Amino acid sequence: MDKSHFKVRATYHDPCNYGRKAEEMFGHGYYEEGRWVMDQVFDDWVDMAPNRSLQYCCGGGGGTLLTPFNEERILYGRRKMEQAARTGAELLVVPCHSCHGQIKAMAKEVGLELEVKYLWEVVADALVIGEPEESD
Repeated sequence: MDKSHFKVRATYHDPCNYGRKAEEMFGHGYYEEGRWVMDQVFDDWVDMAPNRSLQYCCGGGGGTLLTPFNEERILYGRRKMEQAARTGAELLVVPCHSCHGQIKAMAKEVGLELEVKYLWEVVADALVIGEPEESD
């Protein structure tokens, strides 16, 4: 990984389904795995507070962007945007599709300059593929 690829501060969002819901259903929440990836990709990233099982829901659960629950989605989304803004990050990384769409929509809604990328996307961006070895 080329950590110099990203020249901005990043932060990481723990999706409810990957954390609390997985913990409840399967006995293991996926909290540390994403942070390990963040450590490999970024020199400058900061956790939100609170985080892991106490992370604020983004309001996008269940694909609420496509439901009539707009008021509720925006209520939770504003809280998430305040949490993200407190980190000083310019890039928010998230592994969940529903969270990605909601956070992008909310950043636009509240006028927050915040780039939103998937976890796999930052890995792809920072990945360095070496020259193939010559075979004899």
